[in-house]
Amino acid sequence: MSGYISDAVIRRLPIYYRHLRELEREDVKQISSQELGDRMQMTPSQIRQDINSFGGAGRQGYGYQVQELKQHIREIMGLDQEHRMVIIGAGRMGQAVANYASFSREGFRTLAMFDVDGEKVRQEPGMIPVYYASEMEERIRSLKPQIAVLAIPAEEAQKTLDRVYACGIRAVWNFAPVDLAYEKDMVVVNLHLSDSLHTLSYLMHQKNG
Repeated sequence: MSGYISDAVIRRLPIYYRHLRELEREDVKQISSQELGDRMQMTPSQIRQDINSFGGAGRQGYGYQVQELKQHIREIMGLDQEHRMVIIGAGRMGQAVANYASFSREGFRTLAMFDVDGEKVRQEPGMIPVYYASEMEERIRSLKPQIAVLAIPAEEAQKTLDRVYACGIRAVWNFAPVDLAYEKDMVVVNLHLSDSLHTLSYLMHQKNG
């Protein structure tokens, strides 16, 4: 990888990866910056600039090898490794994350879920076990996950993040609609669904004048 990658390019990496996977399924072997730009609604110069920034290699008049570029981006994003996860909150959002098949195919393996509701607790063969939230520290230390998914109410999120941090987890995917305070050695990505919907509302409003 060559040098610094901007936040904007980092946010586009999954989009490149998705398009390249689609091209591979279509049996496309190589693609030019113009063709890739047309698919992604970007200029060819921006495509070349992005790919150069993360060390992708193309050839003048030939373009990029789809499989090679896809694999390069896969390695940059760490998708060539398995990532073990636990999900805090076994409600609808937590279950949706746990049952999303694409995550497991990409190497994100859910080891367990936790909830305060005893009716959700289960340990059935062939299913992701759901434990009481009070068991979280003991189970996490045993399972050694790398990622915690927070699918819980906003008022529970901060103290839950502090608990998983104390257990050694340094990566959190937060669905709770609140911005969390966390240590410098931790990575937290927020996915606030209402923010996205509000952005859509704004764009609709602007488009409609």
